[in-house]
Amino acid sequence: MMVLLEKNFGGFYVLRLKDGVSPQKALPVVESVFKKYDPEHPFDYSFVDQQFSRKFATEDLIGRLTNLFAGLAIFICCLGLSGLTSFTIEKRFKEIGIRKVLGASVQQVLFLISKEFLFLVLLAALISIPVTWWILHNWLENYEYRITISIWLFAGSCLGVLLLTLVIVWLMSLKAALANPVKNLRTE
Repeated sequence: MMVLLEKNFGGFYVLRLKDGVSPQKALPVVESVFKKYDPEHPFDYSFVDQQFSRKFATEDLIGRLTNLFAGLAIFICCLGLSGLTSFTIEKRFKEIGIRKVLGASVQQVLFLISKEFLFLVLLAALISIPVTWWILHNWLENYEYRITISIWLFAGSCLGVLLLTLVIVWLMSLKAALANPVKNLRTE
């Protein structure tokens, strides 16, 4: 365990306690030695792990807020995607009915509707990945000891977004793909 002892003129004494020695027993002994050799300065100390905790408290708060707002953004995007899918299906309901009458399978109808959305997701990924990499790279430059940004982070994110898009679009499209085409075309 490491202890920082602060001096009045801005310096520090750094002490390392032996493993297995409790700080409650060691600090009174260290204080008596400190008072013996430097009685005019107060014995102020802090633990290194507490110093690091205070140093990275803002980073921890930023991480928690980022997770909260990312979850909220994903939820809002899912709502928007389901609304856009519903609008697209409603607009193409008769087309889907005609395709089914002409022999299209449920899988073909699902692919027809989902390919437009997958194109938009891939286009968004092509735009967002370089911008995100640049922002993260510049943010990490502020730290002396930093990690490198792996390409697998972006690949996993894109795969997750593609799967989420497919699930939402397929769930919304399944109703139109399974509907009786006669009912869709009866109004014409």
